[in-house]
Formats: sequence, C-alpha cells, structure tokens
Amino acid sequence: MTIGPNIIHFKDLGDQRGCLVAIENLRQIPFEIKRVYYIYGTRHGVVRGLHAHRKLRQVLICVKGSLDIYCEYANERKLFRLDKPTMGLDIGGLVWHDMRNLSEDCVLLVLANDFYNEADYIRDYQEFLGEKEGMIHAEEGIQRRSPSYSKH
Repeated sequence: MTIGPNIIHFKDLGDQRGCLVAIENLRQIPFEIKRVYYIYGTRHGVVRGLHAHRKLRQVLICVKGSLDIYCEYANERKLFRLDKPTMGLDIGGLVWHDMRNLSEDCVLLVLANDFYNEADYIRDYQEFLGEKEGMIHAEEGIQRRSPSYSKH
C-alpha cells in the first residue's frame, strides 16, 4: 500500500546554548534506519530526484537552507516546502518525487529504511504511471484521474 507523503515535526531540545534535534529509530522516525545520505552543493536551477521507489521508505530533512519537494502518488500530487531542521518529509514507496528550488546553502539529509538497491528505483515516469495504475486498481479499485498539485 502506498503511504502518502507526510510531514513529521521534530522537537527542538535546545536551550540557551543553542538548538538540538534528536532522531532515533522507531521513535521520531517510523522505521529502522539502514542508510543515511545527504545532498548538498546543488547548482542553481538543477532538479534532483525525478524518480520513485517501489518499496523504499525515506524521511527527508532539510538541515540547512530550503527546497520544494513535488510528490505524486495514488491520485494526488502535493508540494511540500522544507525550510526548517525541525521538520521532515516521510515518503513511502510508489511516490514520484523531485526536488526543486534548492537554496544555495541547502543540505538535505535523507534517512532510509533499506540499503541502496538500484532495482527498487523507477526512473522512467511512464513506467511509474503503469505501476501506480496497477497499485490503484489492486488496492483501491479506483480509476486514475489527472491530479493537480496541492500545497502543504
């Protein structure tokens, strides 16, 4: 079943000395973390992502700067703005996503529930639409509509 993108808010545990956010498996993050990576130094105008995963679940956290993440899943499209290190975007499988408008200082931290597996990637949009259509019919029995983006 496709898990729609969802914002997670992390508690700032800081004090007069500064800010601190603690992230733990199966507590703030709803899965066991098996891989961590980060994206930084993205040139102006470059679009990142442009793919979906079949099963991988990730939480994306913009620890510095800002970016927009466009997500398409089931019969919905959503736009998320990440601009605080106290919020993350939980993205499950069969969610096409791309990252745009990365600020010059953007550092995007990604926590994933599995190790890298190229076979889990769907890099062709038409292939994604076919797999999404199959998932919709198998799980919900509804027909595909042309979605439009809603802002979150």
